[in-house]
Amino acid sequence: MKSEFRSIYKPFSNQINIEEKSYLYFGGTAYLGIPQNKDFIDLFIEGIKKFGLNNGTSRNNNIQLGIYNDAERAAAQRYGAEHALITSSGYLAAQLVVKALSKAGKVIYAPATHPSLWLENEQFLNKSFSAWAEETVSFINQSKQKNWVLISNSMNNLFPEIYNFNFLKQVSQDKEIILIADDSHGIGVVNNGLSAFSTLPRQKNIQCVLVASMAKGLGVDAGLVLSSEEIINQLKQTNEFSGASPGAAAGLYAFMGAEEIYRKAWIRLQENINLFGSALSPLWKFEPGFPAFQINDPDLANKLLPQQILVSSFPYPGVNDAPVNRIILSSWHTEEDINHLIEVLNQNQAI
Repeated sequence: MKSEFRSIYKPFSNQINIEEKSYLYFGGTAYLGIPQNKDFIDLFIEGIKKFGLNNGTSRNNNIQLGIYNDAERAAAQRYGAEHALITSSGYLAAQLVVKALSKAGKVIYAPATHPSLWLENEQFLNKSFSAWAEETVSFINQSKQKNWVLISNSMNNLFPEIYNFNFLKQVSQDKEIILIADDSHGIGVVNNGLSAFSTLPRQKNIQCVLVASMAKGLGVDAGLVLSSEEIINQLKQTNEFSGASPGAAAGLYAFMGAEEIYRKAWIRLQENINLFGSALSPLWKFEPGFPAFQINDPDLANKLLPQQILVSSFPYPGVNDAPVNRIILSSWHTEEDINHLIEVLNQNQAI
């Protein structure tokens, strides 16, 4: 891949212009196209005029901007949680949660859990999520240990798979479970444009905590935690929460006022997913409603580059491994963009 693609000084969109050439871009995580959404940008600018560029004070400061509590209430209501907590990044949200709640029981990590959720140098488990789920239920039920903390992504966005956590209902009722699920790639995109929180198991012995970066689908540089009032209050007493400055108030102002913007962008994204997905063979791996499409062709990116099409391509899991090639759709793609992509894939016998 050309080195100039690693030093781009223009905003990402459906097209990237480099050295007087225009490339169609099918990568990144701006699933709803929010970074280029004019209505959202207008809301963000309005937020800057109201609240300034940033706020470098602790959330425990005696003088506060009220919008942070307002945004937390709005997020909890929008995504069906009792309470919410907002931090300056998804990484901070994840670390705050795992450091505080891992003390509540024996920790078990699911396969491919994102490194932002690691306590130390955890390793990716080389097994499927379904196999791990079955083994975990058996392991917990046969153990004398009462309290458990399970940590997982809500989905695998590299090899697209949306996880189902209903297997936890098979855990013995005398076991106490805290489930921490990272929905960074799903929030605003899957589950009818909402989040995975409402799909997590509801059971007396299971407490659910959802963490997410708001910087992907939602287009806001912040992190989010959704859970019960009890757990959110506990998290707000931690050093990580009190010691960190919050995200920009302007972004949260835009988030609060953007429900209809998100909804329209989500509808557009689903149209794009349906158009592209209908043209693909079983060689491609993807989940209905999620805009990542993966194929086991390590040379796909190089095949498409002469046609001035850029896709997501990087070695995984190690730097010396074969690249994982994915096509990522966004709400900013037009029908013309996708039809051209389908045509080029057909020409390269990659459909």
